[in-house]
Amino acid sequence: MRLSEMNLPRFPLLSEKETEELLVRAKAGDKEARERLINCNLKLVFSLVQRFEKRNYELEDLFQIGTIGLIKAIDKFDLSYQVRFSTYAVPMILGEIRRFLRDDSTVKVSRSLKETAFKVRRAHEELAKKLGREPTLSEIAGATELSREEIVAALEAVQSPGSIHDTVYQDDGDPIYVLDQLASEAGEEPEWLDKIALKDVLRQLPEKHRRVIVLRFFQDKTQAEVAERLGLSQVQISRIERQALKKIRYLMQGDDSSGAN
Repeated sequence: MRLSEMNLPRFPLLSEKETEELLVRAKAGDKEARERLINCNLKLVFSLVQRFEKRNYELEDLFQIGTIGLIKAIDKFDLSYQVRFSTYAVPMILGEIRRFLRDDSTVKVSRSLKETAFKVRRAHEELAKKLGREPTLSEIAGATELSREEIVAALEAVQSPGSIHDTVYQDDGDPIYVLDQLASEAGEEPEWLDKIALKDVLRQLPEKHRRVIVLRFFQDKTQAEVAERLGLSQVQISRIERQALKKIRYLMQGDDSSGAN
């Protein structure tokens, strides 16, 4: 795909001196200078986007993501870095695109919703910079001429789905995952437990390992609380928990080659 095929306006390339002057003005709050920096560097974004041409993504979508990286580079660049702006901007643009590719889910979202989400994100960045704080939903709605419902729908559509293995807390011990917070009701085991026959597997664990698993995952106790309950150290509980989970995985796969002592 060529630049002309995306119907992008053509802007002249800037000299290093022109770029520096515009950066100084943009840092001082000159919106026109900031906009000119963005427009005159769109060709750079497009050239980087072409590296991902074989990734089965629409280049227009990746171009929009890359433009977000460009905007971040403009806002975060410091002339004291003593490097060319393009040298600083390239990894920022590529990083934004790669982060999108890494986090993009298998849930397909329409292009109109993606474009709305991009418009909202850009307005959010502009307002946050102008106001010096997080903008409200009403302020974003006013800047984008979108309804609050349209903004919420677009942002929810492009959110990556969460995982039960996401970390929700990390202290000196092992991390606590979303899975750890799935508490059972009225002391009963959750429905998915019966479905995957985990109850039978738990019966095959040594008593100490079974007690740790029940306290940790079904009674929502922290490692420190379990350690106090069983009269052991948190390090010991952490080790027992890892051994028990390893044993469960082997048993669920029909392979009892892993011993839990």
